[in-house]
Amino acid sequence: MRVPEVRLVGPGGEQVGVVRVEDALRLAQEADLDLVEVAPDARPPVAKLMDYGKFKYENAQKERAARRNQANTQMKEVQFRLKIDDHDFETKTGHVARWLHGGDKVKVVIVFRGREQSRPEMGVRLLERVAEAVAEQGTVEARPRIDGRRMNMVLAPVRKKADAVNEMRKRREAERDERRARKAERSERIAERAAKSE
Repeated sequence: MRVPEVRLVGPGGEQVGVVRVEDALRLAQEADLDLVEVAPDARPPVAKLMDYGKFKYENAQKERAARRNQANTQMKEVQFRLKIDDHDFETKTGHVARWLHGGDKVKVVIVFRGREQSRPEMGVRLLERVAEAVAEQGTVEARPRIDGRRMNMVLAPVRKKADAVNEMRKRREAERDERRARKAERSERIAERAAKSE
């Protein structure tokens, strides 16, 4: 530190006051801690007595937890044709519903071929049918719009991706606990049978 004095904060967060840098360094050595400048732009700069290794470790843990809770929403895409069979429609809307439930956005595309291009109202009706089929999981973010031989519509999920990921994680943990309980019960029965047979 190239300043004559700093505002010192103790290891417990208590305010020590404005002290000379030499005194702050001496206090840090006596307490077997590091002197870390936490607010260099303040006048005088703020320094804190702390274990720098522990500080770095805790910051890394916080960043890791934040990254884990931050789920990135992806844009999925599904293509429909105007003359789609009912079963194919149900299958594809099932995929759309699953993606929306998982917290991802979905771009629904209709590809026009040949004379189909002269009937854009049929494409709009099909996209509205898709939106109605998945109304519980998502809402229309971008209305149907024509782009060359394609018509697009974007559906956004009702809930956030992070909520969906946390729910999925909890469900997996519950299933894992249930499997462990069944396995423990099974091994208990096997042990009882072995004890009876002896």
